[in-house]
Amino acid sequence: MKNQNSSDEIDLGQLFQLIGKGFDSLFKFILRVFVYLKRNIFILIGLAAIGFAVGYGLNQIVTKRQKTDVIVKPQLESKNYLYDVIDEIQANIDAKDSSFFESIGIEEVDFAGLEITVNRVIEEGTSDRDMQYLELLQSFENTDAIADIVRAELENKSSFNHRITFYYKNKELGIQFAKKVMEYINSSTYFDEVLMISRNNARGRIEQNELLLDQVDKIITNYTNNLASRNNAVSSERIILDNQEQVNIADLFEYKNLLIRDIEIKKLELAEQTEPISIINFGKSHEVQKSFFGKNLVLIPSILIVVFLFVSFLVYLNQKSKTLIL
Repeated sequence: MKNQNSSDEIDLGQLFQLIGKGFDSLFKFILRVFVYLKRNIFILIGLAAIGFAVGYGLNQIVTKRQKTDVIVKPQLESKNYLYDVIDEIQANIDAKDSSFFESIGIEEVDFAGLEITVNRVIEEGTSDRDMQYLELLQSFENTDAIADIVRAELENKSSFNHRITFYYKNKELGIQFAKKVMEYINSSTYFDEVLMISRNNARGRIEQNELLLDQVDKIITNYTNNLASRNNAVSSERIILDNQEQVNIADLFEYKNLLIRDIEIKKLELAEQTEPISIINFGKSHEVQKSFFGKNLVLIPSILIVVFLFVSFLVYLNQKSKTLIL
């Protein structure tokens, strides 16, 4: 037992010695860093000052990029067309194909810093998985595969808008470029024809629904008048038409509401479906905001200081390697 207790005391003593050595090594490391910074403080301050000066000069010389954001909504399954035509335009920008842009009405193009991108606008609080699910449901929006409540949820809360971003350095030419490109995107003859047919169908649907709505109103009015002329309590909630089956009055009111709602939806379609890619908002030109470490005033001093520290570390390793060899 005495031997076991003495062994435990020795083990604990060694443990405390290791902990003490660890703290001592840490303290020495911090002290060495402090001494290193103290010796080179003027060099570091000088590098930072030089970096700030160079960064400021570059900011004055280099032309900053501008951008314009255009929020759009594809109509009639034209989303794939939108992405394809944007890729086509970007490919011609990369190739600096002036003849292509002349063919779409852009006589002068400044390719310096010119870029066009497109991405989906995701609402706050909506994950990518939710958006994929909503897009899947949207493919059935013109069928009876989903309930009216789900369709309403898609129309009201799920945004399938897209953001087209134009980057450029020449503000005047960039704005003109963005307008001409949007005109080119909406110049598809195929979608123009499809839109015309869709709008004609919507107008015809509205006319037919209005005729049916007028007939339903007449039936309900005649039923009400007959009730008032008889001056007695309602014995049945059904209307017996001439040589027809009985019709539930509640079903008539529900049918009327459905007709009204369908008319409203078709009128919204006529208002929205004016172009293959509806422009919701054509933003103003503004400067591209870089991240904090992407700005020259911060980036260049940081690079100079990091390079100096790296060189100092290599010198230190070289000195240590010589002592080890000796």
